[in-house]
Parts: sequence; C-alpha cells; structure tokens
Amino acid sequence: MRTRTFNKNKINVVTLGCSKNLYDSEVLISQLKANNKNVVHEGDGNIVVINTCGFIDNAKQQSIDTILEYSDKKNQGKIDKLYVTGCLSERYKDDLEKEIPDVDKYFGTTDLPHLLKHLRADYKSELIGERFLSTPKNYAYLKISEGCDRKCSFCAIPLMRGKHKSRSMEDIVHEAKKMASQGVKELILIAQELTYYGLDLYKERSISKLLQKLCDLEGIEWVRLHYAYPSGFPNELIDTIKNEEKINHERASDVMDFLGLYNLRNEKAGILSGGQKKLLELGRTMMVDAKIVLLDEVGAGVNKTLLKKISKSIASLN
Repeated sequence: MRTRTFNKNKINVVTLGCSKNLYDSEVLISQLKANNKNVVHEGDGNIVVINTCGFIDNAKQQSIDTILEYSDKKNQGKIDKLYVTGCLSERYKDDLEKEIPDVDKYFGTTDLPHLLKHLRADYKSELIGERFLSTPKNYAYLKISEGCDRKCSFCAIPLMRGKHKSRSMEDIVHEAKKMASQGVKELILIAQELTYYGLDLYKERSISKLLQKLCDLEGIEWVRLHYAYPSGFPNELIDTIKNEEKINHERASDVMDFLGLYNLRNEKAGILSGGQKKLLELGRTMMVDAKIVLLDEVGAGVNKTLLKKISKSIASLN
C-alpha cells in the first residue's frame, strides 16, 4: 500500500560522478528555478532526478545502487516520479529500461530539453551562462568544452559524451563574470581535455588565450586547470602559466603526475620504477616533446638541465 507523499511537487536532483556531472546538475537546477520549480540538490522531494556516472565499474555500481534505492522508495510510495539521466543512462539506456523498469524515463547526456519537458518546464536558451552553484561560495567549476574526439580503447567517454565541442570564449567569459558577481574567487576549469580547447571553433588550441581573458576578470583571484592532457600540448601554455599569477601552478603539475615520470616537488629525477616505465611506455605516443614536464617549474622558468635529463630518460626506454 502506498504511503502519503510529502514535499509535493518538489524536485530533488541527485548527482553522482565527477565535477562535469555536478556542473550539468547545476545547469539543470538553474533551468528548473527559472521555470519557478521547487528544486533542491540532494535533499528531499517527491520527484527525483538522478544524474549518473558510467565511466568505471565502481561508479557504475554506485549509480545502479542509487537507482535501485530510489526505485524502492517509489514502490513504497515515498516518491512519485523517478528520472535518470547522465553517462550511465546514455551508455546503457536499453539495458536499464529492461532491468529497472520502475524508472519513469531515462535520458542521455544531451537530452536536457526533453528532461525539462517531462518535468513540465521549458528550456530557456537565454539562461546560457547562468547557473545555480552547489559548491561553497568561494569557488566554482567552469566547463569550457564537452566530449572527446579520441578513440582510446580503454575509455568510453566519446560513447557517453560525444565528440569534442568547445564553448565560445564569449560564453565562457560571460559565465565567469556572472560567477564573479556572485562572490566566486576561484575558477576550476574542466572539460574532457582542456588542451584540446578551441580546435573546432578557432582551428587552433586556444586554452592560453582563454586563460588570459579569465585572468583579466575583476574579482577572479585564482584559476585552476583540471584534465590537461599531454598529447598535442600547446607549448605556449607553459609561458601563460608562468606569467599569469592567478593560475594555480600546483594543479598544472598534474600533467606530470599523470605520466608518472618525476616527482619534481622533491627534486628527484633520473630513476624510473618498473610501473613508471610501463606508464611512460603507454603514454609515449601521446607526448609531443618532453617540455610538458616543466609545468612544475614554470615559476622559475625553463630548467634546461632538467629537460636534458628527462629527454635522456625517455630516449633510454626506446
């Protein structure tokens, strides 16, 4: 027997997975609020939207468990409607519809207008650049592109997020200004691949130009880079990071941490473990030149001695 439902006509958005999913949930919530909907992020409501992750096994299992949890709540009369969106739904929609039919509707990663329609809301294009922030007031994520053009055998991102699509610099800067006006001091740039930014729109890797525009904004005091890949790395980015005081240098060093080549923070170089050799072997085809590892040294400029050591180590593995 169904029990009485509380929080009538209140939408609860539940976010699973990475910061890119969180960004998408914030966009969804902004659209719903603009339609005068009562909506919360990970609170209580009789209508639930689960934004799922489908990248690695643990994340997929968490998403499935969460869907089943709210499916049980629906059967118990604790919620009225259950919708699922995001990467897991994009990749496994047909299977999910068969295995968990209690969900009212499954949506993919590009189905925001359709999801809003089922929530009795209209997609408002004029809201581009405006976003509900679920993070603490001092920082916010800023997605600069979507999707990926690579076809890596170990990665399903293109299947779930589609091909790479950069946002225009105008839209990104406009959104950053809005966040600055809300008190945001730190921007965390996210994408599937930051260093690929601009190739589709501007026919060149334009992350450096974008960073310069963001660093010029009044009110923004810090810019972090997430997901900066070494393949096709734009060398001018080294100078941008070196010269722009607002860019977080420590986060930029994650490119080197990804390669597992050196722990430059401890200034130890010259010895690679077996695991590091395997990782470097895997990533060597992605490397344009060894200068990518200098990101941890940009504050002091180019360290030519270190560059020679790293180049020699790379060559020894060939």
